[in-house]
Amino acid sequence: MRIEADRFLKDLHALRGFGASGVGKGVVRPAYSDADIAARRWLARQMEDAGLRVEVDAMGNLFGLAEGPSLLLGSHSDSQPEGGWLDGALGVIAALEVARAARDAGGPAVSVVSFQDEEGRFGVTTGSAVWSGQLTQKDADRLVDHAGIALGDARRAVADMVTGAVSAEQFTGFIELHIEQGPTLDTSGEQIGVVTDIVGIRDMKITFEGQQNHAGTTPMHLRRDAFQAVSAFNAVLNDRLRNVVTPQTVWTIGHLSLHPNASSIVPGRAVFSMQWRDADSDRLGRMETVIRTAASEIAEDRGMDLSYGPMLGLEPVSMDQRLRSALEAGAEAVAPGKWRTLPSGALHDATNVSRLMPVAMLFVPSIGGLSHTFEEDTGEADLVAGVQVLAHAVARLGSEA
Repeated sequence: MRIEADRFLKDLHALRGFGASGVGKGVVRPAYSDADIAARRWLARQMEDAGLRVEVDAMGNLFGLAEGPSLLLGSHSDSQPEGGWLDGALGVIAALEVARAARDAGGPAVSVVSFQDEEGRFGVTTGSAVWSGQLTQKDADRLVDHAGIALGDARRAVADMVTGAVSAEQFTGFIELHIEQGPTLDTSGEQIGVVTDIVGIRDMKITFEGQQNHAGTTPMHLRRDAFQAVSAFNAVLNDRLRNVVTPQTVWTIGHLSLHPNASSIVPGRAVFSMQWRDADSDRLGRMETVIRTAASEIAEDRGMDLSYGPMLGLEPVSMDQRLRSALEAGAEAVAPGKWRTLPSGALHDATNVSRLMPVAMLFVPSIGGLSHTFEEDTGEADLVAGVQVLAHAVARLGSEA
């Protein structure tokens, strides 16, 4: 199998052109946006040119299918509202290049996928969650984004591409190449990371409902200020989690919406996201108890009504040993002495896909550990090395079949 590095890099840059931010290599390509749909149409053409049969399910998950049983490679092509050019896109274009190389070499059979809404405009890895059965289409359609748009309405943008359901039974396993999105490989000077496991995640919205009032005439001791409730909750939470978490555990309030969000009005309502991640399911559960208890106490103390959105999340997942061993062999062949095994602190579609088949993941360095930002980048030599490791692993797995 021969990887054509120039073709791979050209396609990677071409995909960046859909939703290019104008700032560095940044990309603005949220799920179901015009840029996202245009990118999927372009990817579909590349898949067809590679001899793959294009299928699109109701969510907009885009597949390029080889004939007969095949190994599935890929990732996602949607981006964060302010995203980098490689997050997800690398895995899709790398999969396409390996599929071409495998075709030219006479096998093994390789299929390609670009999952929809991995970045969670509407949930958590929504497209692969529906495809894997983690989430029903009916329940997914009720999810809303921060602007109040329902997923069921948003996915009408891809309706004319839909061909029908895509069965997982034709795939023997799934491998996802991705940027690390952290500093480990870049700091160590290593070129490749073979993933051991992916952390679990919990995500829900919390609402404090107080009393909207005049900012100039309402005494401080009489206020039911929803933002002050969020501030107090954050301080209490950080203190109470200290004896529950590990140095690898993370939690984030990443989105906050105040109503009516005006300078001269005490905010009467605050809706915010609460997300936490850890590799241990029991710890995730203990953190949930701490979070709900803290929120309840703050609401009671400050005269707030408290409500929660649906709990979204995924369990920690260990990588398949056979697929992982093939990646390790590829890493040693392509980057001898310059690779390591490591866990993934970020969530990926591979977590959902593991419900259906064996999965594995491969990382390349993120310069400065930066991701989910316009500054996200990886050296071209490292990008090409990642594709070469993936191709080596696929060839090895094909010879074992």
